[in-house]
Amino acid sequence: MKLNLVPARTGVEWVRLGLKNFWRQPLAFVSLFMLFMALISTISQLPLIGKFLPFVLLPFSTLGFMVAASVADASGNNGNSAANTDLPGDTGGVKRPTGAIMFLSVARAMRTEWRSLAVLGVISAVYCFLTVFLTALVDGGQFMRSYFLGEAPAKEVLESSRFQMANLLQMCLALPLVAAMWHAPALVHWHRVEPVKSIFFSLVAMFRNFGAYALYWLAWCGVLLLGLLAAALVGTIVIGVGSLGSDTGAMTAGNILMIGTVMTLAAMAQASNWFTFRDTFNPD
Repeated sequence: MKLNLVPARTGVEWVRLGLKNFWRQPLAFVSLFMLFMALISTISQLPLIGKFLPFVLLPFSTLGFMVAASVADASGNNGNSAANTDLPGDTGGVKRPTGAIMFLSVARAMRTEWRSLAVLGVISAVYCFLTVFLTALVDGGQFMRSYFLGEAPAKEVLESSRFQMANLLQMCLALPLVAAMWHAPALVHWHRVEPVKSIFFSLVAMFRNFGAYALYWLAWCGVLLLGLLAAALVGTIVIGVGSLGSDTGAMTAGNILMIGTVMTLAAMAQASNWFTFRDTFNPD
């Protein structure tokens, strides 16, 4: 395995490829996103372990989307993508419907790598918990109690500078976790790298190609902003027209439009992660 150093403009290309990849199987990508969100939301409601398990599932969802995106990419390239080794039942490079194949490939990857992914998940959860504990140094434990006990802080506490600083500190400390888990599950799956080493390699890759990843995130912020603005504009028109009839129906339609737009944009972003991995690591 070799680390590739890519120019900064590659970040924009990853976004373009992700958008193109999403439209190969939009329903499958949105369905996969909804499945993971429903699972995480349900688990987070469990007492005690509900704060722990969602982070354990983070590497599973990361790998799931990368596998799904790799299958869609392979189908769009007549099976000639590097991800073709992950497709069940090779058909000699012939295009085929990939919706069901995407889910089957995701399930197979989960079954094959569940031990390594679980290790990465536990590391993610432990690290995140440590970041929450560290916020107690800033606000005396108000943020920590709110997080672990689900206590709604009083308005004066919520608006206090110390509580806001604790929240900001936790967010900043979580950024290394995002970088560590960006490629780690994929390295485990496609390159058979040990979990701890995969975290190190992922961090190094993000650091060495910082320009490309920074431009990638900025480009996605632009896409998300434009998508939300377009949805808000359409929603305003729908509500304005609907106000001539039923206000409640118009508001409901506007809310559904915004929620659907957010979910679709999130699924689009997940469809592009595969390209960041494919171009950053060379299997040779």
